[in-house]
Amino acid sequence: MLILLYRHVHAQITPDNTAKHSPLKTLTDVQYNALINGDDISGMSLAAELNHYPLPDKALKFKKELQLSPIQLSKITAIAKELHRKKLEMGLIIIRNERTLDSIFKYSRLDNGSLIFYANRYGLYQGELRNAILQACLATGTLLSDHQVKKYEALQKAN
Repeated sequence: MLILLYRHVHAQITPDNTAKHSPLKTLTDVQYNALINGDDISGMSLAAELNHYPLPDKALKFKKELQLSPIQLSKITAIAKELHRKKLEMGLIIIRNERTLDSIFKYSRLDNGSLIFYANRYGLYQGELRNAILQACLATGTLLSDHQVKKYEALQKAN
């Protein structure tokens, strides 16, 4: 039991810069898996969350405590599902763009135009992903009452 606990703790504190399973040397394993799984490791939702607009999946975790109505539950579930779909889609697009950037450097196919194009696309994709996340927070926040938002934030602090 102690050995399993040690392995778990050791795995959590091991730096993620080795990219053991990432097929791209420019993305760590953690970054790659986050993009593949639709996880936000960059804190893209913080502007909304810190200003009382929760992520839909986080609000759903407390659906009983927040006493979400059937209509709220249905709408927030749909928002969460669409956001997850968008995160997965954008993750694959970002990985493909990162692969292209790596390739043009690896094979010395560099020119200013290509570099500008793919670097700017990376920013565009990050912006599109962040917009989707913030839009989901906005939609979720407008479905909740002020009381539910306050209760949600208290539950978040308790966890």
